[in-house]
Amino acid sequence: MAAQGPPAARSMRNWSSGLPSELLEAIGKRLASGTDAASFRSVCSPWRDAVPFAALAPLLLLPFGPDTERVMLYSVDEGKTFSLPLPPDARGKVPCGASCGWLALMDGSAAVTLLNPFTGARVELPPADDDVAAASSMFVSKKDGRWVLHPEDGYGDAAAASAIELDEMRQVFFYEIVLSAPPDADGRGCVAMAVLPSSTEVAFCRVGVDSAWTLLETYLECSVDFVVHCQGRFLAIDCTGEISSCSNIAAHGRPTATPMPSLSPPEDLCHRSYLESNGELYVVGAKVNVFRWAQRFSYSSIVYRCNLLDPSPAWSRVKDAGDLTLFVSNHFRHSFAGTSASALKRNSIYFSEPLYGDQKHFAHCLEIADIATGTSEVKLFQEKVQAFEALGWIRPNFWRRRGM
Repeated sequence: MAAQGPPAARSMRNWSSGLPSELLEAIGKRLASGTDAASFRSVCSPWRDAVPFAALAPLLLLPFGPDTERVMLYSVDEGKTFSLPLPPDARGKVPCGASCGWLALMDGSAAVTLLNPFTGARVELPPADDDVAAASSMFVSKKDGRWVLHPEDGYGDAAAASAIELDEMRQVFFYEIVLSAPPDADGRGCVAMAVLPSSTEVAFCRVGVDSAWTLLETYLECSVDFVVHCQGRFLAIDCTGEISSCSNIAAHGRPTATPMPSLSPPEDLCHRSYLESNGELYVVGAKVNVFRWAQRFSYSSIVYRCNLLDPSPAWSRVKDAGDLTLFVSNHFRHSFAGTSASALKRNSIYFSEPLYGDQKHFAHCLEIADIATGTSEVKLFQEKVQAFEALGWIRPNFWRRRGM
């Protein structure tokens, strides 16, 4: 008979994965902070499954410059600011997106790096090429290996061209990059889609597969303002709220884009933001009432949602989102929803900056809106280190890609 280890050793080896899932879920719901949730998830697969990624409390990404050595983040549920180091090869770049727990960083040559600030993992994306540059409304070319900008009336005059500075790159190339899934997600392909400045085209690449970006015409009347990944496809949304559905992006077939004219935005909704939750598309906006005689105005936050799989999808008003909390970014437009953490208000919207606030205010502020009533409160939490608004919300992703 084969020798077996001592009972105590077997017990110590198996106790973590042997706990009932109901008990793990009950414990997970009582974790006090996102830090505790991250530690809980790191034990083993059953513990990770008991606290879904969507339940991790998001963090607010504060502005940082190309010479920054550390990234500052604010935790709402813990009420404190902390920092993470930027790897040396991730510096000298400007952020051009934050989604799925990863940052998109662009350098002066329009090459893009995806960085997980929580693990230090990095993935390179293809650089912008002449086709991407031509899709913008700018007159751009390369001179001596560097991108330059031409005035409209002097495109052929090399002497009139000016070098594009690092802080201008988003306005010329990739305005915002959104991911379909984390690059380290097992068994799922990750596709990056980019909003291009003042363009009805979008650009996409399959991470780790494509060596160049592919342009896709959305056939929208106005320039694309948002990109949302929902129900396995990207949705391109223009500045008027019209939507085009982009299909066959992750596959090897021919990508297509089809406008959805029947899904126009709700009327009189300002400051629209879009996000996906549980397979449904949400739009968050404001209804504004102007009192001209008093030279003032008031507004209320409004939420609608629709199921794109319905035969005739239509917007319906949301007044009770249950345990959901919506996190809406104002600078980067990528927004998302998650199960309310202990210190966050359920059935609420957390805006990364006030919708109608002074952007030159001395402090960073959150706006928290009640979905049921539409009323808001503004919360000051830190003096601004730089005179810029917060970049947006980011949800921690603590999993390293295999081989990194």
